Amino acid sequence: MKAILCTEFGGPELLKYTETTEPIVGEKEVIIQVAACAVNFPDVLIIQNKYQFKPELPFSPGGEVSGIITDMGPGVKHLQIGQRVLALCGWGGFAEKVKVAADRVFPIPPFLDDITAASTLYTFGTAYHALKDRAQIKEGETLLVLGASGGVGLAAVELGRVLGAKVIAAASTQEKLNICQQKGADMLINYEEEDLKEKVKELTSGKGVDVVLDVVGDKYAEPALRSMAWKGRYLVVGFAAGEIPKLPFNLALLKGCSVMGVFWGRFSSEEPKQNQQNIMELLGMIHSGKIKQHIYKTYTLEEAPQALKDLMDRKVVGKAVVEVKERLETRDERLEGNKNQEARIKNQESGILEGEGRKAEGGSGKVVFRSVGDLKAYEGKSLGASSWTMVSQEVIQKFAETTEDFQWIHVDTEKAKVLIPGGKNLAHGYLTLSLAPKLLYEILPIEGAQMALNYGVDKVRFPSPVFSGDQVRLNANISKLEESPDGSIKLFIHVEMESNNSPKPVCVAEMISMVRF
Repeated sequence: MKAILCTEFGGPELLKYTETTEPIVGEKEVIIQVAACAVNFPDVLIIQNKYQFKPELPFSPGGEVSGIITDMGPGVKHLQIGQRVLALCGWGGFAEKVKVAADRVFPIPPFLDDITAASTLYTFGTAYHALKDRAQIKEGETLLVLGASGGVGLAAVELGRVLGAKVIAAASTQEKLNICQQKGADMLINYEEEDLKEKVKELTSGKGVDVVLDVVGDKYAEPALRSMAWKGRYLVVGFAAGEIPKLPFNLALLKGCSVMGVFWGRFSSEEPKQNQQNIMELLGMIHSGKIKQHIYKTYTLEEAPQALKDLMDRKVVGKAVVEVKERLETRDERLEGNKNQEARIKNQESGILEGEGRKAEGGSGKVVFRSVGDLKAYEGKSLGASSWTMVSQEVIQKFAETTEDFQWIHVDTEKAKVLIPGGKNLAHGYLTLSLAPKLLYEILPIEGAQMALNYGVDKVRFPSPVFSGDQVRLNANISKLEESPDGSIKLFIHVEMESNNSPKPVCVAEMISMVRF
């Protein structure tokens, strides 16, 4: 396969476009045929051996890719060959194929093209984590973005606007500032021609800024810190201008402000649940048109060193992307037409009534939810009960094999006959819980949604066991709804599962789902 290889540390001019061996998949890894790979500042550092991660020579730079899975290890269960994905590989992306740990690979929604998919997580992920999780920026606060025309900076300008902040974009040329203004910046500072501290003072009527997002460091950091308002938050994201600043921290004392590090890569590993929530919200904003990646230029694989050079020379506004392959048709897309046709035929046969809003299926009385209003109308109301389903010993055995939890009370039928009252094996509590989504779909049918995701479960308990051969069914009601900034809603659904052999519920939980129409 073709790849850009770093065989010695140094500048982009030392990189080589050459033939190299294809990667070999490991137990919990996937091989991705790369469609596109974003160009990020860590790529510039890693080829100079200045990054915190230091791969052995030779290696290919490029840490953020989109493409199609061509192979995967036996330990990978949540992905499939032929699936279109984006991945955070760290390095290796400037190549026709890359090997990535499966937990760093994410399915691409149908509405996201390869270029956008490969250029979103690093920049928007970092900026959103910085503003939402670290600064906890509030509507009406003032945000100063240093290096506002770069990938993370421009993402922060857009997200600041979406989150209701007044955004001051600071960059080095008028051309760059014009892009920032198009993305929603309220005020502009050319910090190559204007005094940063004095200009901030003028723009804020002497109050200062509530949040600084700094991706450049160097000589711009101290005047920005001096421009903080009382109890401001200074977000340290990177040092694109070169030097790591040595700040007089008596300023933090005098202003009562916080200086916060922003390391999105570690955050995504340390707090995967919160990171996943952020990603879902960002995808919602992209789909609704609230944010959009600004692509400076696309390069061929052979031109990847030039892309890195343009980034180093601060020519790139927004994101540069290396397009490795034209988009390939995935297996899902090949089948999509057939699936859509089958769904239409099924709907016609089942007599689902067409039209806006919540409708009952012909003759059955079942409610179908087609809008946020439909769901709100059922807040606090019962969704009814599902049909009964049997928990057989075969199901219990398969669950044990999948989870590798082989407690004898679940799988040893001979011992159960002797030691368990009634002589039957017990279903694992988590097996009982895992049946809830299947049964919930039956009583909460949602149509026309752009996204419907079982997000999690809260406050679960198992008042009574389920025995092999028992029948169970689900009763549920929508306890509350919460609307998110991306236009999605979070459903909190109280569920109780009953068994035909127990006077008590066998599972009581609050399920959480995310839906966007």
